[in-house]
Amino acid sequence: MLYLVIGIYLNYVNYSGPLLEIGVEKENGKWGVTQPYNKDWTGWKNISSSDVILRVDDVPMDHLNQLKYKSKIISANKITIMKPNGDIKDIHIKHLDIPHQFYYILLFPACYYLLTLFITIYLHFNQKNTKLTNLLILFMLTVSLAYVSSGVSTRINGIGIIVNRSCMVLCLVLLLHFLRDYYSFVKINWLFTNNIKFLYIFPVIAFSLGCISIFYPTSYIIFSEVVLFLFFILLITILSILLLSYFKYKSPQLKILLSSILIPFLPFLFLYSLPKIFFDTYILSAEMCSLFLLLIPFSFIFTQLADRLFDIEYHITRLRYYVIFSLLFTLWFMVGLYWIAGKYLTMTVMSGVSFFTFTSLVILFYIKEKVDYRKRKILFSTKGDYIHQLYTAVDKIGKTIKIDELLERFAQEVSLHLELEHVFVLTYDYDTNRFKSTIEGSIPINPMLMEDLKLGEIKKFDQVYLAFLHQDAHYKRALVLRHNNSIHLKDEELLWLELLLLYVNNFIENTKMVEELLEELKHMRQADDSQLPWLNKLLWLRFEEEKYQLAQELHDTNLQEQLHIAREVDVLVNAKDTTNIQQKLAKIHIQMVTSIHDLRAYCENLKPPLLDTLGLNAALEKLIRKVIERSSFVLIYTIDRLYLEDERMNLMIYRLFQELLNNALKHSNAITVEIHLQEMDNGFEIIYKDDGVGCNIDDIIIADSMGIQGMQERVKAFNGQFYIDTQVNEGMFIRITVKEGSDTLDYDAHSG
Repeated sequence: MLYLVIGIYLNYVNYSGPLLEIGVEKENGKWGVTQPYNKDWTGWKNISSSDVILRVDDVPMDHLNQLKYKSKIISANKITIMKPNGDIKDIHIKHLDIPHQFYYILLFPACYYLLTLFITIYLHFNQKNTKLTNLLILFMLTVSLAYVSSGVSTRINGIGIIVNRSCMVLCLVLLLHFLRDYYSFVKINWLFTNNIKFLYIFPVIAFSLGCISIFYPTSYIIFSEVVLFLFFILLITILSILLLSYFKYKSPQLKILLSSILIPFLPFLFLYSLPKIFFDTYILSAEMCSLFLLLIPFSFIFTQLADRLFDIEYHITRLRYYVIFSLLFTLWFMVGLYWIAGKYLTMTVMSGVSFFTFTSLVILFYIKEKVDYRKRKILFSTKGDYIHQLYTAVDKIGKTIKIDELLERFAQEVSLHLELEHVFVLTYDYDTNRFKSTIEGSIPINPMLMEDLKLGEIKKFDQVYLAFLHQDAHYKRALVLRHNNSIHLKDEELLWLELLLLYVNNFIENTKMVEELLEELKHMRQADDSQLPWLNKLLWLRFEEEKYQLAQELHDTNLQEQLHIAREVDVLVNAKDTTNIQQKLAKIHIQMVTSIHDLRAYCENLKPPLLDTLGLNAALEKLIRKVIERSSFVLIYTIDRLYLEDERMNLMIYRLFQELLNNALKHSNAITVEIHLQEMDNGFEIIYKDDGVGCNIDDIIIADSMGIQGMQERVKAFNGQFYIDTQVNEGMFIRITVKEGSDTLDYDAHSG
């Protein structure tokens, strides 16, 4: 409240009148101009050294309070002068008559004041280390007041002088206090006195000197230099501590602290403070140098990243995203406004409208984000990290087959992601009205708290977060996150946890069903020492079906060739005419070698050797070369190199190529056949086309000809999609799409 009251007053005084600093001197009872304002104010051309200033803001010069401190008219909205010819003229001054002053003394301090207010409120309600955060908040508030009061102090305003001098020294004392506690927090030895409290005498001295300056204006300049000297001493002390600590310990935290203080302070130190102390002048004004100091409080926020005080990367990325969209729309809006009504609008009005539009849009984006989160569970994400982490967590948890193991894995994932040590699942037994597990540290949990929770709901209590996980007839389970008032889960973390709770609830139900089925199988096994009859029958039928298919294929191919060779040899054995026997034996030998090659090729089809040794691409290249040797059509193909985590997919792809190319050889009667293996995101796609005889799609499905159903089953086993389009005498088109990790069960075979 003190910050609000003082800040509003200081901003009001800053707005009350422009700074002029017109040098004046009284001679013969008249106040004449000795030094006009600098060239940035065009109005000074209306004032010359021969003019006599009568009044400032309707106050006679002899009663003007400003002249007690300096022989200057420091601030004024209106100056009444008398020309040498006796004409009396009023000169009105507006803030926009001095543009750079409007930005550096009015706009920037006001924006910084509001920004500091919002960020400190956020820090207060999201604090982790209470003492450190409070010191950081006080430091930021004092820096803000020192900056805002710099322009007010220049106007010789009593409150502005006191606030400016007090806050200049107080902010450095608070910084020292913060550094001492921060060193303790990161376990680094503090190289200065631990008794920081005595240093608070310096702000009291600065406050006293400011009060004296009000009552004794002649001491204003001297006391101003004394305060600057105190500021200089404290600053050198802080920099010395940081430099010595950094060179001694080489800590990355100290490097960040040193950079965040040293770099912004150098311009203020060398361009204003030191020249002002030793030469009574300055290179850059205090207002200009103060802009660099504004980086200090916010740079300290970066030092808290690892401690989860403030997710700066997330907030900066989000702000940049909102600012870009707001800025683009504002520019578009201002161009349209200028084109429609530019001649009726002044630059001041255009600037005001653009600023109002821009800030309104940014605020609207933040409001929309909050509404989306509360009503639709949609949250801004910068990189999709939370979605990725949710995916990996669900993937790890889903691989368990026992409930106890599932709950343990779930607690581990939550603890790892939220960086908490005390995370576990609490189970309440309805039969005994007791908890099956106890909370570490003997934290009492009222069972009524669990009764009030809804599925997926998360509530924060004194020392824990409690999240309802699952409930059945015997147990109710809740996730417990112990925080000891030291953490505050962000919205995106709460949403991540809510979604994970829903997934785990389903996992528990499914795992219960699996456990019940395994238990049933166990009882059946115990009841009969022999294998389960229905399972034996199922496996036997599958084995017999596979053996029948193998026997049929061998009988129709290699066995027929072997029978033919046997008949040829039998003829030679019983032949009486032995002429040309060598030629006949050579022919039989060729037939036997061909049969062996066919048998080897058949074995390779059953288990392609190149697939395990040289990989999928080499195996497919060899298969295609064999097809080209046997085919009468032109084969066009492309094979992308795939990087699949599931090695079983390589065999499935090979079998699909086999079946497609065999169909082309046996049934297509095509002139041109195309087959392509293409890489996709997290998967692959096979495209097959030919210009052959085609067929009726319904006949294929019903008759199971050309192995279509077998290919469909293979694709379905990997949750892929199978699409076929064919008509009689119009060729055939097949597209197969499979994605790793996909839970899509939709596959179809239909005409396009």
